[in-house]
Parts: sequence; C-alpha cells; structure tokens
Amino acid sequence: MNNYIIETRNLSFRYRQDSPLILDHVNLGIRKGEVVGIVGLSGSGKSTLINIINGIIPKRIDGVIEGDVIIKNENIEQKELHELVTTIGTVFQDPDCQILFSCAEDEMAFAPENLCFERMEIFDSIDKVCGLLDIGRLRDKNPNHMSGGEKQLISIASVLTPDVDIVILDECMSQIDERGRLLIKDTLKKLKEKGKTVIMIEHDFSNLETADTIYLLDLGRLSEFDGELK
Repeated sequence: MNNYIIETRNLSFRYRQDSPLILDHVNLGIRKGEVVGIVGLSGSGKSTLINIINGIIPKRIDGVIEGDVIIKNENIEQKELHELVTTIGTVFQDPDCQILFSCAEDEMAFAPENLCFERMEIFDSIDKVCGLLDIGRLRDKNPNHMSGGEKQLISIASVLTPDVDIVILDECMSQIDERGRLLIKDTLKKLKEKGKTVIMIEHDFSNLETADTIYLLDLGRLSEFDGELK
C-alpha cells in the first residue's frame, strides 16, 4: 500500500478495439493535498484521462480500458458513479453547462440531496463551503446574474458540498475574465490549505501557479513537464 490518493497503473485507452490509442500506458501518482497540473495540446487525451479518473469513462462513455485506476487504495473498476461522486468532483470549462438551478443554494444542495444527506447535514455542508470559498454573499443569488468567475465558484462549491477529497478542474478558467481568474486562483489556495487534492487540466501556464507538479500529456504518453509546449 502506498500513500497515493490517486494512482493510474499502465493505463491505456481507445474508443474501439480497432481504433488508435488515446492514452498509452499512463502512470500517475498523486498524494493527498497535492495540486497537480496536466498540460498538453488539443486532442492529447487530457479530458479522456480525467473522465476515466472520475468514472465517466466507461460508466457513461464506452471504450476499451487497460490498466488500473486506484482511488484511495481501491480499484474504481467496480465502483458506481454515485459512489465516486462522494470522493471526486469535476468542474468543467463552461459553468452554464453545469449549473442547473436559478438559486446558488439550490445548486449547492443538489448533490448532497441526491446522496440522501439529512436536511441539517445539507445546510451544514453549504455553510462550510460558503465559508471556505467566501461566497456567502452569492448564496441566495441567481447564477444567471453572476459573472463568469462567480459562476465557476458556484460550480466548485457544488462539487464540494458532498465533502469530496478530490477536485478536478477541466480548463475552468478558459472562459472567464481576469477578475474571475483571480477569484478561482484564490479558491485554489484555500482548497490546498484545506488538504483537498486538485487536478487542473490547463493550457495556460499562468493559471498553474498553485500547482506542486505539472505533467505533459503528449501523444497519449504522460511525463513530468520541464520545458515548453511546441
């Protein structure tokens, strides 16, 4: 047993048995509380990798997987999505595609309600997340009336209310302005201080200031990054 909270072992993936490899024997180990950046050119397999880690592949999207994904010392092959969402939360590029409700509090309550949290547990969780991210002022607001950065804060809050250990950010700063990026970067520091493990999929290195380690995914192969994207 090692001290990785996330580990991939010789992970390979293709969409069909006769199609090209998207991921080619990817080995990755991330410890609790680490912030890890993953960079790569468009089409390099970054989103595929995180969708395997969070279980969307193959639970919702079919494909051929070889190798193992270990989360908290358990192989996720036998895990259902509803089990994984208590450990891993994913925030995508466009908050408008992720936010469902016209009230931020309802959005934050959605995941714990679906996981059958008790009513007081839900309110307590929302209180804690609003305090952590300093978004109490947004709690009763309509996300449609918020800035892009504020919407992403609500998206992040919504994946934190089930008290997940791992947060995946899939280019979540790509569609927001500088003020929004500063809000998200400040949130990343708070998550790190709280001991959350964060994976950031990024193309902009200025968004990876908080990262402990940066990896490059190129032609399906993962390596520690020590240069510049070509």
